[in-house]
Amino acid sequence: SYEYSDFINVEFDTYMTPENELEKNEFRLLEVDNRTILPMNTEVRVLTSASDVLHSWAIPALGIKIDATPGRLNQGTFLINRPGLF
Repeated sequence: SYEYSDFINVEFDTYMTPENELEKNEFRLLEVDNRTILPMNTEVRVLTSASDVLHSWAIPALGIKIDATPGRLNQGTFLINRPGLF
């Protein structure tokens, strides 16, 4: 689930596209049904948590990886300085 906390009532879910639904030019394990759009040249803060087991959240091209740990709120920040699909 994603939430834009600077705006009222802007939140949505996004899920990976199943392998059998991928188009020929799409990437396995990287395609989703609802892409997140983030601003350039603005510090983005990510908050993660989990309710069951340890999960990992990462965007290697932006140099960020955060673990979502049950019962704990972890945060990380990153800056996007170029346009792209990450």
